[in-house]
Amino acid sequence: MSLTSAPDSRPSGRAAPLAGRRTESPVVELNVGGEFYTTTLGTLRKFPGSKLAEMFSSPAKACLDAEGRFFIDRCGTYFGPILEYLRSGQLPTQHIPEVYREAQHYEIKPLIKHLEDTPQIFGEQVARKQFLLQVPGYSENLELMVRLARAEAVAARCSRVLVCLVRNEKEDANCADALRSLEANKRSVVKFGPWKAALDISDLLDCLNMDIKARGYQVCYSHNSPLPAKVSDYFYTFSFSWW
Repeated sequence: MSLTSAPDSRPSGRAAPLAGRRTESPVVELNVGGEFYTTTLGTLRKFPGSKLAEMFSSPAKACLDAEGRFFIDRCGTYFGPILEYLRSGQLPTQHIPEVYREAQHYEIKPLIKHLEDTPQIFGEQVARKQFLLQVPGYSENLELMVRLARAEAVAARCSRVLVCLVRNEKEDANCADALRSLEANKRSVVKFGPWKAALDISDLLDCLNMDIKARGYQVCYSHNSPLPAKVSDYFYTFSFSWW
């Protein structure tokens, strides 16, 4: 398959596929995940080093759909803003996180840089994610919370997960007896910390709440620990609602 295919030699009674009519035309038709676009090779090759430039510079990188359009197996909904940026340099104003993800896939570095300067991406990538990197085992503990909630969801409208948050070694030591007691009573607890970042407990709680909801779960948290007052400040209950 070539971007400059030879003229179609089939009987004239059958329509030639689009690829056969591209012999010397810079215009290309695209099928991106079922969404159709028309553009030029120059637009697609605008940024050397991007996946699009590579795809449409090397015949081995391109494939066709049944109608002869160049096929890209990605969500086509957010390809429009990508294409508009390649054409005119216009930055998207909607669906910024989704377009950012597609820009990363296509490795369009100037667009990635522009999007990383937007409040949505800057706040997520630079502020929040860098903050969470300072919390040891954050992702693993988040997965554990979800698994525990699902395990307790049998024949129940809600399930609750107890979480312990300790900011430093002193708080960790204060909670040691309470954690041992809970373990002895076979009560599961997901423990976060200690951590080195200068963050407030409420920041971490909001991150957990946000990331669990982003997975489609209905969840809320409260500070109603049944533990003694001297350690209750370190424990929170996350309630998952199933119906």
